[in-house]
Amino acid sequence: MSSEHIVTSVEDLEALYGQPNPNSLAKETAELTAEYRHWIENAPFFAIATSGSGGLDCSPRGDIAGQLIRVLDDRRIAIPDRRGNNRLDTLKNIITDPRIALLFLIPGTNETLRINGHASISTDPELIDGFSVGGRRPATIILLEIDAVYFQCARALVRSGLWDPHARADPGDIPTAGEMTRGALPDFDADDYDRKLPARQKTTLY
Repeated sequence: MSSEHIVTSVEDLEALYGQPNPNSLAKETAELTAEYRHWIENAPFFAIATSGSGGLDCSPRGDIAGQLIRVLDDRRIAIPDRRGNNRLDTLKNIITDPRIALLFLIPGTNETLRINGHASISTDPELIDGFSVGGRRPATIILLEIDAVYFQCARALVRSGLWDPHARADPGDIPTAGEMTRGALPDFDADDYDRKLPARQKTTLY
């Protein structure tokens, strides 16, 4: 690949694409509108992106609508850090670099909603207790201070057919969790892991 085709300046990049649609700029707000708030309060999933001394991270977060996040006010959101693998990639990044970005999805809806802001990690017992499920409490809460909110048009999800049942992959055509782990650890017992995984997931969600 020739380096002469690599774009290296913002000016060259903008020349390739032209001016942005005015609506794509006007729809960005510095706080939650009533519509944006309603949208995220009905979302069961988002991806969370952070950056820190350990590098970049983008992690999935999911829960039933109403438990996924809590809007504290038009500029602040509380996010429970549910049980996971304890790598703590997101949280470690927030400690060293508070910048954060969220991408919310609602199944069946092709628009997505994005929030950029700054985050901190809280152990406030009142917040933690408010996210308790079945007596199981998150260890910490991510507090997000909003810098920008805007929705993304539907093109990417329409192109992907993400919600189209006919676009779903046959489970037999893609590697399982156990098989992917074995790809990195050749002696790993993938069959045993996959066999026990459904039961383990049911008992360790929270």
